[in-house]
Amino acid sequence: MKAAEANVRRGPSLTHRIDWVFKRRGMPLQVVAEYGNWRKVQDHDGAGGWVHYALLSGVRTVLVETDMLPVRASPDPGALINARFESGVVARLGSCNIDWCRISAGGYGGWAPKSNLWGVDPDEIRE
Repeated sequence: MKAAEANVRRGPSLTHRIDWVFKRRGMPLQVVAEYGNWRKVQDHDGAGGWVHYALLSGVRTVLVETDMLPVRASPDPGALINARFESGVVARLGSCNIDWCRISAGGYGGWAPKSNLWGVDPDEIRE
């Protein structure tokens, strides 16, 4: 999410009722449908609705699902730990192989198992 706040509507227009407001810049959202300039999105908990596309960013982020997740120097379970991210941290998504993704947040970064992240598909590969 690009904006600090985004109204989530029941349908794809300004005439539809606002069901709630997302209030976390950078929060990863899954786009599940498109209609004109509107995107139907869902968050980690499955909550969602219609948001104007201008409130969304093309920057990919993920949500850390494991508390004190080790972020490693390379995509290897035995690699040096660069940092540990708490559950709920929103991290910027970099490249991914079949099992690991490069993530960064708060000036720290490295590789984390894809299975501990929400916002990236299990079979997604990113260069």
